[in-house]
Amino acid sequence: MPAPKGMVWIPGGEFSMGSAKPTGADDNTAGMLATSDSRPVHRVRVNAFWMDSTEVTNAQFAAFIAATGYKTVAETVPSHEEFPDTPEEMLVPGSAVFNPPGQPVPLNDPLQWWAWVDGADWRHPEGPGSGIKGRENHPVVHIAYADAEAYARWAGKRLPTEAEWEFAARGGLSGKVYPWGDDFAPGGKAMTNSFQGHFPDHNIGHDGHVATAPVASFPANGYGLYDVAGNAWEWTSDWYRPDTYAQRAGSVADNPRGPESAFDPDEPGQAKRVHRGGSFLCTEQYCSRYMVGTRGKGEVNTGTNHLGFRLVKSVQ
Repeated sequence: MPAPKGMVWIPGGEFSMGSAKPTGADDNTAGMLATSDSRPVHRVRVNAFWMDSTEVTNAQFAAFIAATGYKTVAETVPSHEEFPDTPEEMLVPGSAVFNPPGQPVPLNDPLQWWAWVDGADWRHPEGPGSGIKGRENHPVVHIAYADAEAYARWAGKRLPTEAEWEFAARGGLSGKVYPWGDDFAPGGKAMTNSFQGHFPDHNIGHDGHVATAPVASFPANGYGLYDVAGNAWEWTSDWYRPDTYAQRAGSVADNPRGPESAFDPDEPGQAKRVHRGGSFLCTEQYCSRYMVGTRGKGEVNTGTNHLGFRLVKSVQ
């Protein structure tokens, strides 16, 4: 069977899922070098499938919009049902945008570097006045879960499970910290689009980028997948719970689809799905989750300017 356009073959198999605590790492460090929800490492088996070699791009998403007239969550006026205590004049379309402060700030309050921007959406990544001209080959961002699902239905594909995503991102390597090995920058070479400098106030852009990069700007992993570390976070289909891995420990999980419902003790009222891969904002100073076995999470109706997706296709 020929490969579907833009997709690569992921052979499937059994692997160790999750991230062990790196030697010398402290669970309480700002960099979150080890995240408790990515342990224990446990055995998982997944079937073979096809996967997009890159994150879905602005150009690909624009083709979907042109064909369907779809309106993303960020382009839609929020409802009073969702935000009953919000005044009418504040119910306007928009999304969250990284807004670096002008000076160093404590790292215990993300609101120091995130801002809600009226009019920010996939077409206007930084808000009104910004655009995607010249960024057609960058990953589409400001994507809520429903947006990714709508695109998947149109494309005849689906979002990956968290297990499928990690198996593919490892690229056939076993037990490595990153999709390419254990050294973050082998020989001083940047292998991913991440944050360099002092987070969150000063990104020196040593890798050539201070926001999203064109897809496939860095080397592919062993399966031919690009940007499975850094650039933009990616949605998976699994609900988020911090104890998912603990529930699986002791046996080989066969094609796990994640828990039946979401729960985040930090925000128990929010329905969240698992994000994977990290983004251009990841750094060992705050979020080092470009490490292949670590996890992110996000409320399903929320997009940001570092959140996108890629899709998979089951074998018929």
